[in-house]
Formats: sequence, structure tokens, C-alpha cells
Amino acid sequence: MKKVFFSIGLCLLGFFSMQAQEAKFGLKGGVNLANIVGDVANTEMRTSFHVGGVAEIPLAQDFFFGPEILYSSQGTKSSTSEEILGETFSSDVTLKLDYIQLPLMFKYYVADNFSLDLGPQVGFLMSAKQDFETNSAGVSDSGTIDVKNSTSGFDYGLNVGLGYRLESGLFFQGRYNIGLANIYDFPDDDDANAQNSVIQVSLGFMF
Repeated sequence: MKKVFFSIGLCLLGFFSMQAQEAKFGLKGGVNLANIVGDVANTEMRTSFHVGGVAEIPLAQDFFFGPEILYSSQGTKSSTSEEILGETFSSDVTLKLDYIQLPLMFKYYVADNFSLDLGPQVGFLMSAKQDFETNSAGVSDSGTIDVKNSTSGFDYGLNVGLGYRLESGLFFQGRYNIGLANIYDFPDDDDANAQNSVIQVSLGFMF
């Protein structure tokens, strides 16, 4: 599956490079509202960011190919607290997954400056860390654990979203990334399964 998505990405980039003479390029950045779904419990959205470069290559009237390269900080948060024999035990955990993401978007302008966006995405894990804070019967502890060895180095999914571009080149985007790859990579547990789920709100400029 990894090879299939990678090959599709290379073919698309090679084919659409022929249209690069009319392409527009730009930059964008914004907010991630990220979570992990699947075999997980008590997770909350982690607020983070994404930033990177974008392109827009015309294919037909009102129809464009929009490849991107983004640095995207994702993950999730979880909190637990319980009282046992009058003592409080609590923990706060933040999973930070940083990716280089390659969205391959197709845009159709349904009205002046307003587009519907759809396309696959592949991602490569750069860093995976877990920050924790615990309080056990009044004794606190905190730290950071590197969990890259138990996290898949490859991610893929599907993006759906909306865009609005002004004549000046300024644009706004809202997007939902539906993760399809299992982000877990536990050597002794093939059954554990979870996916990225990310809402992105972006502001950018096409030059």
C-alpha cells in the first residue's frame, strides 16, 4: 500500500509538471485541531500548527491541481483523574506527531474565487514524542518520552475542504484530513489500530 501511494504521487507530480508554465505558487500556514481515532479512549483535540508551500496548476476551465508540501504538527491529548482511598491520582499526556505531509489536491471553482477541494495525502513522520505530567497521592512527575519506535513512519489519508481566494492572491482554506493508515507500530501487537484525524484552518498567499 505504501508503494502504491508513493508511486501514484510521483506519477501525478511528473504529469502535472508539464503544466508548470502556467502554475502559481504560494505559502500558507494555520491551525491544526488534531486527534487520534480508533483503538484509543478519552482523547481530546490537540491544538497545533501547519506551514508550507502550495501550488496551483490549471487542468481545465475552473479545475486545478494543487500539490502542497507541509510541516504539520499533529497528535492528541488525554487526561485522567480518580480518587482512591481519599488520594487523588491524575495524569495529563500529550502525544506530539510531527509530519512532512504531501497533499495532492484537486480544486474545482464552483463560483468566483470559491473552490471545492479533494485529494489524497501522504506523510512522513519526523518526530514522535509523548509529554506527561502525573500526580500520584501528592507526588508529581513530568517528562518527555520518544515514541518514534512504536509509531509508523508513513501516513496516508484523504483531504476534503473548501477554499476562497481573493483577487490579491490572499486565500483562506478549511480542510478535514481523514487518516487511513494505522499510526501504531507495536512489534508485539498487530491488533492495535488508530488513525490521524485533523481539522485544518489556513491562511495563505499566492504569488
